[in-house]
Amino acid sequence: MPAMIGSRLAHYEITAHLGSGGMGDVYCATDEKLGRSVAIKLLPEVFARDTEKAARLEREARTLAMVTHPNVAAIYGLEEAGAVKFLVMELAAGETLADRISRGPIPLNEALAITRQIADGLDAAHEKGIVHRDLKPANIKVTSDGQVKVLDFGLAKAFAPEGRHAEVSDSLTRSLAVTSPGIIQGTVPYMSPEQAQGRETDRRTDIFALGCVMYEMLTGKQAFQGDSAPQILTQVIERDPDWTLLPSSTPASVRRLLRRCLQKDRTRRLKSADTVRIEIDEAFVDPGSGSAEAGDNRSRGKRLPWIVAGALLAVLIIVTIPALLYVGESKPATLAEMRTDIVTPTTSDPASFALSPDGKYIAFVASGTGQQRLWLRKLDNTAAQQLPGTEGANFPFWSPNSESIGFFDGSKLKRVDISGGAPRTLTDAANRGGTWNANNEILFAKSVGSGLFRVSASGGGTPVQQTKLEGHTSHRFPYFLPDGRHFIYYAVGAPNVGGLHLGTLDSDKGTRLTASDSAGIYASGWLMFVRAGRLVAQKLDVEKGKLEGEAVTVAETTSFEASSYGAAISASFTGVIAYRSGGANRRQLTWFNRSGESLGTWGPPDDSLLAPNLSPDGTRLVAWRTVQGNADIWLLDATRLTRLTFDPGLDRYGTWSSDGNRIFFDSARSGPRTVYEIPRDIPGSEKALFEYPLDKVVNDASPDGRTLLVNIADPKTGWDLWTVPLQGDHTPTVLLKTDFEERRGQFSPDGKWFTYTSNESGQNEVYVRSATGAPGQWPISSGGGAFGRWASNSKEIFYMAPDGTLMVTPVKLNASTIEQGAPVPLFHTRIVGGGTEVNLGIQFAVSPDGRILINTLLEDVGASPITLLQNWTPK
Repeated sequence: MPAMIGSRLAHYEITAHLGSGGMGDVYCATDEKLGRSVAIKLLPEVFARDTEKAARLEREARTLAMVTHPNVAAIYGLEEAGAVKFLVMELAAGETLADRISRGPIPLNEALAITRQIADGLDAAHEKGIVHRDLKPANIKVTSDGQVKVLDFGLAKAFAPEGRHAEVSDSLTRSLAVTSPGIIQGTVPYMSPEQAQGRETDRRTDIFALGCVMYEMLTGKQAFQGDSAPQILTQVIERDPDWTLLPSSTPASVRRLLRRCLQKDRTRRLKSADTVRIEIDEAFVDPGSGSAEAGDNRSRGKRLPWIVAGALLAVLIIVTIPALLYVGESKPATLAEMRTDIVTPTTSDPASFALSPDGKYIAFVASGTGQQRLWLRKLDNTAAQQLPGTEGANFPFWSPNSESIGFFDGSKLKRVDISGGAPRTLTDAANRGGTWNANNEILFAKSVGSGLFRVSASGGGTPVQQTKLEGHTSHRFPYFLPDGRHFIYYAVGAPNVGGLHLGTLDSDKGTRLTASDSAGIYASGWLMFVRAGRLVAQKLDVEKGKLEGEAVTVAETTSFEASSYGAAISASFTGVIAYRSGGANRRQLTWFNRSGESLGTWGPPDDSLLAPNLSPDGTRLVAWRTVQGNADIWLLDATRLTRLTFDPGLDRYGTWSSDGNRIFFDSARSGPRTVYEIPRDIPGSEKALFEYPLDKVVNDASPDGRTLLVNIADPKTGWDLWTVPLQGDHTPTVLLKTDFEERRGQFSPDGKWFTYTSNESGQNEVYVRSATGAPGQWPISSGGGAFGRWASNSKEIFYMAPDGTLMVTPVKLNASTIEQGAPVPLFHTRIVGGGTEVNLGIQFAVSPDGRILINTLLEDVGASPITLLQNWTPK
């Protein structure tokens, strides 16, 4: 299978292997004619040598192409390349329903919503006379927005041997590992009795399979089980599912619907998918009666949103009741542990969410189809609302009264009231987490290389330093304990000193608790954090300042950001815990052309690589990587990865000299961040370039090799642009200093101009100015933008829009002015940081030949829901 990656079939370039099954291997491919991603299914060899089967498959594919429905993955065509026949299909995003169920039962409201969409898709196909015959969780995709796509519609019939009515009966042979080439139909646990007995099938076969899928969503178990295919088939033909496995809260109307779908006698089974859909819509017409019949004649207009809202109201009641119920006068009864998933819009920042202390709200960062911003959702409501003015937000945290949210926007700490009103800026800060106590104080990191600072949540005060680094390179992600004086924080440093620490407002020194992959939270006496990709908990004795006992696993995988140490976990004062499944935010350096077509990758996937910077000749790359908690500068060429720095300090933002022989970077090894230089081929030989009492960040080196462009952080004006001569005494000189933030500068290819990102308009935009300091400023972006990058011919400037779209603006350079055209969108990217995270650095580069290298997220992180964990007890 890997051998297919990079190969071509007709005008399709194979880019990834998606899976294998009886009906063939499935790959992701790029349609080079239409510039879109598609799914390619390579068909068994039998279709290459049997003209009758090939003709029948073509007829079936033509029929399937007539089905256009949002819940059915479309077939685009039946193609061939030489002797290879393949189907071209819609590339459905998201995870399979099988993957979702593998994490446990699905809550009733979500299961009903999914079942309804499946029924919609079935109904559309049945109207065309098409029966699926192999409906199962593995053939159903659920996108990040909760949309269902049914895959492989009708292919079982096309693949069946001529003259056989029981297309799926051959899956028994397949399950027993006696498969014959070309005889590939369905899956045993989802067969209808008529399939299992070799009889004629019709749309009611799909209704039975839909009942199996719905049962499995609600219970987490297959409806029919056994140690072998014959045992399972006996269950299918003779026995009912174990109805006692259904949650005790399952309404009578839903139980009745399942029984009607799973009738052995198909004449007594529901006859159409449309009927299933109606039953679902009316399932909660009268929840108090426990039956749908009560509302049959008076409320047929009730629709699914009321179902979902009613179910989530029940969840809210469970969230807000005490952890123990008392039966009689003295005997406590522990509530059962419950996990409920919340699906969010697409996000490039999975760790940015927070439960309110009262357990009634969740705030999260998402982009959906627009710019990344804060969203707010009540847990008793399915709708989430965007909070205006929070574009570019990161790492939200709540006020103790659950009425306001603190967050970070670039280099600013802000707050917004959920009752309404515009966000207010409190102070300059690094977006590395914050926490708010009952004394109206916020703890935060003032810069990425500082200790923690304390400031009034009302704004206007001067931040006061709270923690000293003590051999660390930075402190981040503080988390107040309920007493409002103790707090947890993450210290970046060498393995023996870094990790989670316990601090107190009474001292500037902390106590190390444990090594950790991520920042942590405190919940009901337990410290929770990520270790080896798992969410674990360990008992914390606050008074003694140490952990007790062994760590226990809360969730097998939890998303975290390896480069910032942020973790996708949160907790409320009521004991509810929230986490997002999945490991570190996986990424891959990927080449693209201007149309957004993938042109290959550079190196293996890497979940800690940031700020890739191409050498002047485009053959090498320098980047910032975090390995075992240590951030260093690394060099990548075509065949190998070489570590250049080894200091436990935070080394970032590698930049090339004009001749490609030296690399400049900045590091917080002692005191303020300092610029260093290192020969490309001599690891560990770096030396400080110049001294200056403020934090500095490297931006770019001039093409003539004489000047370095750097950011210097002024306490009054924030980040300004300075130049540093690379010969002589290296004394820095101001290039651009305003009351706003000027960051991420780059010289033009002739060195006479520079582009940079500024927030002077109220949002980040890209501008160009003269490198001589002459007056004049020309806007390059419109509607938001960051990270201007020059084309090698100086005729274009690329940048990222806030939603991650790669943009390009044509420019014409004159002697003292420039002329700029209108920005043009090229393609939407899955770039690390989503196009707005300025502190992570620039995550794309433009090669001398015009290709674009993008640090691309591999997974759709929006497809991973936030899980609410209630009534957790260690096991």
